[in-house]
Amino acid sequence: MALTLNHNMMAMTAARNLSINYGNLETSVRRLSSGLRIGTAADDAAGLAIRELMRAEVASLNQGVRNASDAISMIQTADGALGVIDEKLVRMKELAEQAATGTYNSDQRLMIDSEYQAMASEITRIANATDFNGIHLLNGNLSSDTHDGDALTSTGKMKVHFGTGNDCSEDYYYVKIGSATASSLGVGNASEEDDGHNISTQQGAQRALDALNQAIISKDKIRADLGALQNRLENTISNLQIQAENTQAAESRISDVDVATEMTNFVRNQVLSQAGVAMLSQANSMAQMALQLIGG
Repeated sequence: MALTLNHNMMAMTAARNLSINYGNLETSVRRLSSGLRIGTAADDAAGLAIRELMRAEVASLNQGVRNASDAISMIQTADGALGVIDEKLVRMKELAEQAATGTYNSDQRLMIDSEYQAMASEITRIANATDFNGIHLLNGNLSSDTHDGDALTSTGKMKVHFGTGNDCSEDYYYVKIGSATASSLGVGNASEEDDGHNISTQQGAQRALDALNQAIISKDKIRADLGALQNRLENTISNLQIQAENTQAAESRISDVDVATEMTNFVRNQVLSQAGVAMLSQANSMAQMALQLIGG
């Protein structure tokens, strides 16, 4: 290579290599300080696209876990209220059994029936008052076989969505809860067409015993359906958590930096940058050699 004044090619080459190595050093510093292998699309365009899809999947799965957990809380609320209703029905059957015997007169049966009706009224009050986040659970609002979610307020049975898509066989369940009011169960004066409407007579009390058996069975069926659905939701939560964990692991392998490997790159780039600075300094001094020849 000729010794020239106008163009210092060795300095230009050293500067170009220094720029490359310094850029690589900057990338290593960014990756080590952020913990991310992919910080910009330029790092890995395909990897970035896959990572963002996986992040969306993980976020959706985690929200699905929360949705299913909320549904379990709702079911437990309904089941707790049905447990209280169960106590009232047991007491009503006890009163019907008492009134069915012939050792009580009409006045005493009327007093027994007064408590019987009070229990029925309390069942209806509990059924109408039990709600979760403003959604009434036991008054029949969720007893329909159909679901309509097109309006601002959904009607019919409740849809609990936990999956990341919209497949009816994979991504959501329907929660259907029958009415548990006294009239729906067929007991109390609100159900005068049924056998269990009062126990003011001996015959009425005897008929009420069968009606109360049916009421307890109807109530237990609601509780059994809720219990089965709660078990399904608990299994769903476990499955969603496993999916989220494995998807997060896959996203980590794509996105996160391997600290050991990147630290090796950092040290190499650091040494190359230091060498580039030293060589650029030496290359810039080459012009002084030409001046010495001129001066000589």
